[in-house]
Amino acid sequence: MAWSRELVTVRASVLLTFAVATLSIVVGLVHISTGGVDSAYAQIVPPAIRRTVGFTGTLTGFTILAGAWALRSRYRIGWYVTVVLLPITAAQGLLQVSPFSVPLVILSVVSIPALVYNRSRFDRNFSPSMTQMAASLSLVTAVAYGTLGSYALREEFNNLNTITDAFYYTIVTASTVGYGDITPESELGLLFGISVLVLNVSAFAVALGVLLTPAIEAQLSKALGRMTESQFNLLDDHILILGDGDLTEPIIEHIDNGTDFAIVTTNETRARRYADNDYPVLTADPSDEEPLVRVGIKDARAAIVATENDAQDALAILTARQLNPDLTILGAATQRENVAKLRRAGADRVISPAMIGGRLLAASAIGGRDAEDASQQLLGED
Repeated sequence: MAWSRELVTVRASVLLTFAVATLSIVVGLVHISTGGVDSAYAQIVPPAIRRTVGFTGTLTGFTILAGAWALRSRYRIGWYVTVVLLPITAAQGLLQVSPFSVPLVILSVVSIPALVYNRSRFDRNFSPSMTQMAASLSLVTAVAYGTLGSYALREEFNNLNTITDAFYYTIVTASTVGYGDITPESELGLLFGISVLVLNVSAFAVALGVLLTPAIEAQLSKALGRMTESQFNLLDDHILILGDGDLTEPIIEHIDNGTDFAIVTTNETRARRYADNDYPVLTADPSDEEPLVRVGIKDARAAIVATENDAQDALAILTARQLNPDLTILGAATQRENVAKLRRAGADRVISPAMIGGRLLAASAIGGRDAEDASQQLLGED
């Protein structure tokens, strides 16, 4: 079933969800602006319902977009949100009875089994940091202060009669738009409006800072030769290169053709160089369990261990085999006598570059070998 695994990967599920969210927003905006596109089945659904699903479709699209971002980080809450909203999105597309909504319905239906298939991979619990909690609390508190306060002081404002008006006034004031349809009529109302402006702008600034912090950390991680959290989470059916040596760059050149891979090395200088080339890299010891778990060894296709230190390679192979018994592990032994040792450590196949080079030179000097002998030499099986 390797072909199905390649087709229905975590990345495919996330991309499908992003596509559904984008289509839901676009189709919803089309219906809002046009009042619904006529089609052969338009008479089946009342115009009021068609206009309503245009608004709700847009809102659902933005919610699914947030869920897709959560899926990108493999949060379980993102999985629940999208699985619940995808059938709703498909139903909204059907009620819009428009040719524009046909791709939306199809993608929504296709995305559901893809998410269900990968359910176990979205296993991260959302644990907001104290900074995130404080920013969210300050934002909610500032909006509540403006809404409840302006409603309580509605006599001090013109055109402010309901709690909805108060909420609208708070949002307009916080965003510094200031339409001017609701304005204070007394000094008390004016002072309260100033307090709403200051508190809400500050709360929005704090929330924006919290949102920008991960992007700044991602740039710092790249500068230090480390993978970002999003790169970790999207690794699936990939190849791990454990350690760094003379063979690493030739290996990358041969697998850098659309196949996902990640490098784990203790060499910070080489790690920064890989990061500059946009190669996913983690500066850590490949023989430790924690970095291998972070780069998704349980979802990896294969691991290549090829440094100039056979002892370190053996430790990395032992750790990788312990974490994923079904993983295909390939190794390269610097010393020919260590080929068998690396196999006993857990490698499925081990080569000795020095031995292969010597044999190929000797074969060229004496007139060559047949194909079977050459294959055995290259794979180190003789």
